[in-house]
Amino acid sequence: MNIGKEKLNNYAFIDFHNLYFAIKSLGWHIDYLRFRKYLAEKYGVVKAYIFLGFVEENQQLYNKLQSCGFVLIFKPVLIDLSHKIKGNCDAELVLQAMIDLQEYSQAVIITGDGDFYCLVKYLEAKNKLSLVLSPSDKNCSSLLRRMAKKKIAMISDLRNKLEYKKRTS
Repeated sequence: MNIGKEKLNNYAFIDFHNLYFAIKSLGWHIDYLRFRKYLAEKYGVVKAYIFLGFVEENQQLYNKLQSCGFVLIFKPVLIDLSHKIKGNCDAELVLQAMIDLQEYSQAVIITGDGDFYCLVKYLEAKNKLSLVLSPSDKNCSSLLRRMAKKKIAMISDLRNKLEYKKRTS
């Protein structure tokens, strides 16, 4: 049976750190409102989680992401000896995907990080994987490529659709 996008009940699980820094390394930024609309229209995403470390100074960004329709899941951050902020949210993303497993039809996993290999493998085995949306070829783990096979796409290929452009008044 062919179900239209409007009938899908897919969830997106977004590794924000991986997405943000990989796209930034390519020299551009994502328009998050366009990105949220793209996920809904292209993949039937009704709920899109973003996992990230909480840094008080980034409250304006968090407000913007929420206003675009994302659900933010925070992890407290630690600052290491070199003053680098650490807020790895891999476990939180995997846990939420498992908690919500019966709530969604399929998952869109947005990362290039090979640490999500086991999640992608599990979701694929349960017919719960829509696709892996990696920031770019350059930032995509070979483990994810191997596991996702044909269910993988690159955000870098969508630059013309998703790039943030300053609005002129």
